[in-house]
Amino acid sequence: MTQRSQSSLATRKMLESAILIGVSLVLNEFATFKAPWAFGGSVTLGSILPLVLIAWRWGTAQGLFSAFVFALLQMFIGFMNVTYGQNVLQMFFIAFLDYVLAYTVIGLAAVFKDRLKNHLVALGGGILLVCALRFLCHFASGWLIWDALWPNEQGLAAPLYSLIYNGGYMLPETLIALVIGLLLFMPLKRFWLGEDIRGAAR
Repeated sequence: MTQRSQSSLATRKMLESAILIGVSLVLNEFATFKAPWAFGGSVTLGSILPLVLIAWRWGTAQGLFSAFVFALLQMFIGFMNVTYGQNVLQMFFIAFLDYVLAYTVIGLAAVFKDRLKNHLVALGGGILLVCALRFLCHFASGWLIWDALWPNEQGLAAPLYSLIYNGGYMLPETLIALVIGLLLFMPLKRFWLGEDIRGAAR
């Protein structure tokens, strides 16, 4: 590959990642609905999928970086939530668990891509993995921080309430991302696998 081709691909990676991060932000902010069975939180129409696509097309390192940028933008948008912490330590862990870590893990969505022969299984497994990791971040935050700030009115034990609260929106969020991702994979397989990138690099 020539130096010019490498520079062109680097530019393409940067621009494509920026666009897909923007799409994720739009989906996360505007393509949402409240689950009637959930105690709180909102469900989006597959807002993580553009970030998953970055990881599949450009690799885990770029996926993690892009998801981290998305996490920082999400934290900026929802900064009021961070300020609910009563001290610096609480605010730090709200920012870290509910934003930085919870969204950065989405960049791991392509970890099974080269480990499993069946790409649909690899994609589905990746989506389930990152959603489970994100749920664990929110679960820990709800249990260890938010319950201390606002004990739930139902009188439930903190871990049980956090499980119900975060599971109420994360379960449909996961299922929607899984279904949309798998439905889009086959008609857009060439792009998911980055075959157009390899062609441009020749």
